Amino acid sequence: MRIGVSGPHGTGKTTLVHELCSLFVDLTPIEEPYVQLEEDGYDFEYPPSPADYRAQLTRSIQLLDTEPDGSVFDRTPVDFLAYLSATGVDIASAIDTSAVRNAVASLDLLVLVPITPETERLLPPAEMLGLGRTVNDILLELAYTDPLDLLADVPVVELSVPLANRVETIGAMIR
Repeated sequence: MRIGVSGPHGTGKTTLVHELCSLFVDLTPIEEPYVQLEEDGYDFEYPPSPADYRAQLTRSIQLLDTEPDGSVFDRTPVDFLAYLSATGVDIASAIDTSAVRNAVASLDLLVLVPITPETERLLPPAEMLGLGRTVNDILLELAYTDPLDLLADVPVVELSVPLANRVETIGAMIR
């Protein structure tokens, strides 16, 4: 089982990934590309630039191409397509859709963690809130309309349940 967790910043993706992997000991969390790149010495701009999002997209594709079964990915290429689009990049012409499609096709499940009234009320406020909301809308549009035909065979679940029920909901799906 390979699970990707996608959503805008500040929605509890990392917490969900680690809670899921704690519940299912055969699952391993894979840190998000931002953290990995930062640990490798990559110097991100603030706010991140399109080049920064491209670097994360490339790392995300590499992770999906190399990590084994039992991986739970904190962010997927779909996240970075949404961030690129939110920064004005025409993703249809700016990315290698076949590389993204092949990487995403390796997932058994894509979990979307959107902004909800509960996440806004209970989680710490996210930086760059306007960007997060834009990314949220673009990410949902990408997932539901799939204009680049990236998700054809990947089950997608939008996790709009209460925070306390997230792990249980995903757990029931993978049992």
